[in-house]
Amino acid sequence: MDLMFDTQSLPQAQRYTAWRDAICDVYVNVDVAATRPEDYRGFIREARFGEVVMTDILLSEQRIRRNRQHIARLDKDCYYLQLVHSGNFSVIQRGSTLRSNAARGAIFCASELYELQCHGEARSFYLELPRDDFASRFDKDKVPVSALINTTQGLGRIATEFCASLATEGSKLGEGIRAGLGDRLMDMLALTLQSGPDDSPLADGSVRRARLLSVQNWIEAHIGEHDLTLERIAVANGVSLRHLHMLFEGSEMTASEWIWSRRLQLAYDRLARGDRRTITAVAYDLGFNSSAHFSTLFRRKYGISPRDLLHR
Repeated sequence: MDLMFDTQSLPQAQRYTAWRDAICDVYVNVDVAATRPEDYRGFIREARFGEVVMTDILLSEQRIRRNRQHIARLDKDCYYLQLVHSGNFSVIQRGSTLRSNAARGAIFCASELYELQCHGEARSFYLELPRDDFASRFDKDKVPVSALINTTQGLGRIATEFCASLATEGSKLGEGIRAGLGDRLMDMLALTLQSGPDDSPLADGSVRRARLLSVQNWIEAHIGEHDLTLERIAVANGVSLRHLHMLFEGSEMTASEWIWSRRLQLAYDRLARGDRRTITAVAYDLGFNSSAHFSTLFRRKYGISPRDLLHR
């Protein structure tokens, strides 16, 4: 993740003022009031996955408020999803208070009044989820304004683990793959929220779907690696090879078929956008060892050769 701001390099007496200016005037329009400004420390790291922005933030104890004046000059029309590494927060919106910590994440809407109370020093991921795009994943009467997510089990745990993987692996991925993973992350989070904080309404089917999404996301993050075997995928995702096959049973393709199909889809997208490298280079970047084998599979799937697509 890219470091956006850190108080560590500043003299102690300047840290809180610099932080408040960065948060209020640059990063997001809110009011900030620290409990002990003289001892303040904090940092912001950021990574982008298409329209989804992930930040890793360290905060000293403080209160953050978004009021009507801030909303009138709304800079970010999104949901915020807070996944806490350490510490405790209170998220207040529409008269309700959500208590978030390492076991409970919270989602709230940036385009409505809210208050965040950070109790002691805390560190957390914040995800900016574009409001209209994220809301489209819900039935009209079930779009959340604020809600909790159980991050210790089931869907919430899978989503949290995936966010942590994106934070560590995201910088190694291409822009197109990051954008696709951002969309998949929103799918997973919407599924989690529709199941409720304890995953009770749709537990078995939803957990399986979310686990499959998580595995597919991991595969896509490593799609260009030539040693991407099913055994390696299973080990990296903490499942047995048999369980990996079972996860794909409900879909139209086996795990191997899904990998090759996804590689071909990504190759098609790159060539259709006029990738200036050779077809062999594109194929190799996506895990193909032979350009002839790549061309055969490509023509079989799309009814056109890679070269003909490139020169359309």
